[in-house]
Amino acid sequence: MHEQRFHKRSIFLIAYMVFALLPVYWMVNMSFKTNTEILANFALFPQHFTWENYQLILTDVSWYSGYINSLIYVAMNTVVSLTVALPAAYAFSRYSFLGDKHVFFWLLTNRMTPPAVFLLPFFQLYTTVGLMDTHLAVAMAHLLFNVPLAVWILEGFMSGIPREIDETAYIDGYSFPRFFVRIFLPLIKAGVGVAAFFCFMFSWVELLLARTLTSVNAKPIVATMTRTVSAAGMDWATLAAAGVLTIVPGAIVIWFVRNYIAKGFAMGRV
Repeated sequence: MHEQRFHKRSIFLIAYMVFALLPVYWMVNMSFKTNTEILANFALFPQHFTWENYQLILTDVSWYSGYINSLIYVAMNTVVSLTVALPAAYAFSRYSFLGDKHVFFWLLTNRMTPPAVFLLPFFQLYTTVGLMDTHLAVAMAHLLFNVPLAVWILEGFMSGIPREIDETAYIDGYSFPRFFVRIFLPLIKAGVGVAAFFCFMFSWVELLLARTLTSVNAKPIVATMTRTVSAAGMDWATLAAAGVLTIVPGAIVIWFVRNYIAKGFAMGRV
């Protein structure tokens, strides 16, 4: 009986892995083909293996600058989101004030709102103050969605830390900044890792705001990938190679915070 359950679990696990990884494999497979081969036949492996698609992306400034621009504003947004969210989450977890639950719910409603709703206000505001086509413009726009998410995640981790730790630190003569940095932050490092991961991923894959608020100097990779559509048709091979390269930063982040993400799901807060 136990062996039958084990076999069933193995079958379901294998089926899930095939279902989840098949699109990724097929994108990698296409990235090593030419457009002629992609459109000519259906093959599980490249018949004429080529690196030309990756070489084009890594040597053409209009391509690789898109990755650089995306990494710049994503890093800016992640750092600022955590910097703002940490004290806010601490206030929600440790203090009770008038309308605290309503403010907390209002923060979450910003995360639920589609980015298109805020597109016109951001466009007019940035045009007026001269922030259009800058990394700061996209990073600040994404704060509207990432800060509430980071506050919500961090508040759950902070609420799990006993208040007696705060009181003991104050009795021992710790100032609040010293206590927060040296004692409290190490206790919630899993929460910080989870929040950083979700902020990074949302900012990395978001297309509408990033594409509309930039044009040349800060154009992200998600906007650059639209260059593959032309009068001659779709450049499937280059698009596949670009897609594979967009997965790499996210995979690296997941590798470094994988243990923190597991703890976040175990706490039921993510």
